[in-house]
Amino acid sequence: MSLQFLNFDFSEDPEGGGTFDAMASVRSAQLAAARAEIAEVLDWAETAFAGQRAPLDEGGEWDVDLQEHADAASPPWHVLTLSISGSAAFCAAFMQRFGLDSDD
Repeated sequence: MSLQFLNFDFSEDPEGGGTFDAMASVRSAQLAAARAEIAEVLDWAETAFAGQRAPLDEGGEWDVDLQEHADAASPPWHVLTLSISGSAAFCAAFMQRFGLDSDD
């Protein structure tokens, strides 16, 4: 899957896991497509690591934080922020699936 709206930055932790952070800022006409891209990423995580979503410090393999807001401009910009944290195994699979490397 080629990502059009999300450009992930990766921060590695000492245990080899880490966090992928991305932000998309779109107009209303692109909002559905940006949300669909986020849904595809999360669907992959839910499928590839089924039943393993939980805070990492509670034994989970991966967890996510998704935020969305619109500014007051007319037309508004919609800002979506996505942070996905995961174990070393999750991060390696995520990088492989979305064509990322640890320098991205």
